[in-house]
Amino acid sequence: MAGIPNLPTESETSRVEPFTVPNGVTNGTSQTNGVSGSSDDIVTDVLIIGGGFGGMYGLYQLRQLGLSVTLFEAGSDFGGTWHWNRYPGARVDSETPFYSLSIPEVYKDWTFTERYPDHAELRRYFKHVDKVLDLRKDAHFSTIVVEARYSPEQARWHVRTEDGRLANARYLVSATGSSYKKHFPDFKNLDSYKGKLIHSAAYPETGLDFKNKKVAIIGSGATGVQLVQEIAQEDCDLTAFVRTPNISIPMRQRKLTQEEQDSMKSYYHSLYYSAKRSRTGFPYHAAPKGYHETTPKERHTYYEQLWKRGGFSFLLSCYPEFFVDRVLNREIYQFWASKTRERIRDPFKRDIMVPLEQPHWLGTKRGSLEQNYYEMLDRDNVTVVDLKRTPIIEFEETGIRTSEKLLEFDIIIFATGYDALTGSLKDLGLIDTDGVPLRERWSTGTYTYLGLSIPKLPNFFMVYSPQAPTPLANGPAIIEIQVEWVANAICKMEQTGVKYIDAQKSSAERWREEIQKFSDQTLFPESKSWYMG
Repeated sequence: MAGIPNLPTESETSRVEPFTVPNGVTNGTSQTNGVSGSSDDIVTDVLIIGGGFGGMYGLYQLRQLGLSVTLFEAGSDFGGTWHWNRYPGARVDSETPFYSLSIPEVYKDWTFTERYPDHAELRRYFKHVDKVLDLRKDAHFSTIVVEARYSPEQARWHVRTEDGRLANARYLVSATGSSYKKHFPDFKNLDSYKGKLIHSAAYPETGLDFKNKKVAIIGSGATGVQLVQEIAQEDCDLTAFVRTPNISIPMRQRKLTQEEQDSMKSYYHSLYYSAKRSRTGFPYHAAPKGYHETTPKERHTYYEQLWKRGGFSFLLSCYPEFFVDRVLNREIYQFWASKTRERIRDPFKRDIMVPLEQPHWLGTKRGSLEQNYYEMLDRDNVTVVDLKRTPIIEFEETGIRTSEKLLEFDIIIFATGYDALTGSLKDLGLIDTDGVPLRERWSTGTYTYLGLSIPKLPNFFMVYSPQAPTPLANGPAIIEIQVEWVANAICKMEQTGVKYIDAQKSSAERWREEIQKFSDQTLFPESKSWYMG
């Protein structure tokens, strides 16, 4: 385990009190201290909310401290966002092996079949993790948390679930992630539509029959890209509603053999180690020289090398100045556009999806990886609606009315993403020590300390969280670092008799200021994106 962090003193960022174990509270075993039972359904040292990478790795790490750990998951199985996302084409855009845990006993007997695994293979992977680490025995599925309050007198979190069960714990860890609460745009008369209306995160397990159907996809983020790639190949009429074109980069997907991966596993440890110490969660090397130290010809040659490799290394191994330098950012966009425009024959679609005028700064909105997205858009059975020129006015019984006309559909799929990062936290019903719900506390802005804790929520920790590297880096690498920090903090509290830690408001304000100060030096504030809230 990594070194235990130095916990802040009262004068810095937390207040501490001597640790005692009150009667009726668990003492690190399955037994209660001083009494034989509890009125709560579940009494545990640590309660983790969420069963994706964060929850599973948290359960694995915190068990090793000798604590009792319980996990609540809203879905019927492990997997987090991959339990829910089953839409056609759904796959991760982090390449093998980096979208997996760095636990040797897990990876030694697991083989992915593709460079970028799809949703079905990822669910099989989570089942493998569960089996190897024996996680299921401490998990409660189909369990939705609706309220959580901390009692300073008892030094316990009291948690209530949607079905009325009660739990209490000394430590509460949120691993609800960035992609749980579905986002539906507020379209007029949405309820009037009588056809099939589906959010991509609630796609039916049995699938949909698209044959001879009129299908609409609203949204052009990563999900929209993947849906269009798959459904366009069906015998249907597909309409893609696009507000902002996605600057998608070739995935360069390919099959992986077991022999290839077995030969790599001897240095998986080094790869994971490098990934966790990189700035992006991938061990990609940056450009050998700075942007201003190269000639246009040298840069073009380098872009070509990155383009052939594909994946996010096209950006993450590029000149890092592109996050702050408009001239460089525009140059890279022009290279991308020159490569991509030639893939669309239809001039109308080409100018919407790959405009000559850069629609937003590269890297400041969540990009996507694609396999044949632009060729699929170019098909005769695919129509593209530019929502900036032709906005949606309202929904009607048979379809969508735009500013031009009524478009009728049998199936409408929302690929509109999530109330990312903060949405799932607000829905937990967290109530702080002043009796103020987090939803109300954050109504005027998000405040955390290090993206790991929230003032007035003692012994509450969160991973894959707001005001952390979450959206800008590879998930598992960030999650492992955060979980290890939480585990080490709890370990030190147990060793030193600290009753609880609680970030001070002033520390959260300083952290927010530091993030804003850093952001203001980049091009991020100039683009409208869920990155910026």
